[in-house]
Amino acid sequence: MSEPLDSLEPLSNADVDWDEWPVQEYLGEVYGELHPSDDAVISHHAAFYRTVDPAGVRVSVELGGGPNLYPLMLAASVSPRIEVVEPSAPSVAYLRRQLRTGTDPSWLPFYERCRSLLPALPPTIDEALARVDVRQGSAADLELGHYDLGSMHFVAESVTELPEEFAAVCAAFARSVRPGGWLVAAFMENMGRYRVGRGPQWPGYPVDQAIVQGTFADLVSEMTTTRTEFDTTGPDYGYTGMVMLTARR
Repeated sequence: MSEPLDSLEPLSNADVDWDEWPVQEYLGEVYGELHPSDDAVISHHAAFYRTVDPAGVRVSVELGGGPNLYPLMLAASVSPRIEVVEPSAPSVAYLRRQLRTGTDPSWLPFYERCRSLLPALPPTIDEALARVDVRQGSAADLELGHYDLGSMHFVAESVTELPEEFAAVCAAFARSVRPGGWLVAAFMENMGRYRVGRGPQWPGYPVDQAIVQGTFADLVSEMTTTRTEFDTTGPDYGYTGMVMLTARR
């Protein structure tokens, strides 16, 4: 649950240890099943991916996102190589284990939904994810203009409480995509500081459509944003919905 921040010192990304990120608790709370909010993001993003020319995508990046696999499934519809850049060692270990030994059965409904909307995806989830590489790193490590497509899900607003740091993560993400390349992202709307399970607090910066639009306005073109309402079937981290973005660099 979110807590009031008026009496709390803002947390920066450096104030928390991402190697303590509770992967299994997070998976159980958020991705144990395909919630309507996940379906809304998948449906929105699938419509975007149907507009992307695969011939223009050599390599894409997934910035952060922890152990979430469905953005990688979506990207596999157009990208022959997907690079995950993730700061949390436990999340990196989970992703690499999924790629090495096969995905958990709980991810199958996510892939079936993605493939129903994107028939170009391979028949199996393991075939789709075979094009994924994972490395430990952060937004600060992204190379300028290196990627043809950038994807980011629930990252910039959930790693800091400082507006300038939120903007810096978004800028590094956008600038890592070459001119003319594609961007797709999703944000938790109005989410402040939060907990996963009974663990420690994690930083959150409340955003809405206007903040997302203003942050990306000078970084991208052809930007569209939309939002979906809060999903009562999932965990309550204090957010009010989701903001989704698509753009060209």
